[in-house]
Amino acid sequence: MLTERIENRILLVRGQRVMLSTDLAALYGVEPRALVQAVKRNSARFPEDFMFQLDEDEFADLKSQIVTSSWGGMRRARPYAFTEQGVAMLSSVLRSTHARRPRERGDPFFICTLSQQGQDGSPRPRG
Repeated sequence: MLTERIENRILLVRGQRVMLSTDLAALYGVEPRALVQAVKRNSARFPEDFMFQLDEDEFADLKSQIVTSSWGGMRRARPYAFTEQGVAMLSSVLRSTHARRPRERGDPFFICTLSQQGQDGSPRPRG
């Protein structure tokens, strides 16, 4: 189920529930570099409370938590983390069918998922 896949990709970074650019690119059906390029072309629409790039320590911690890399090996570039507002903004700047479909349907389930918590009040672990 797509909602479960999304919930499993929510991380807690810097005290905020976020999704990584690599995971969002897969959900939207675009290459991670295309997602990052779209964000850079529209940088004024993505202030720090919408997204930020993981620092070296955060990236190292994340890599150490992932036993089997779903990224196809080590990446040189640190991924970006998008907050709920950043995810919402992505759908307005990406030009893919996958990115626009949820917004056009008026179905913001993928955005609302960032606000949901696990039963104990914590974000769901990355699975």
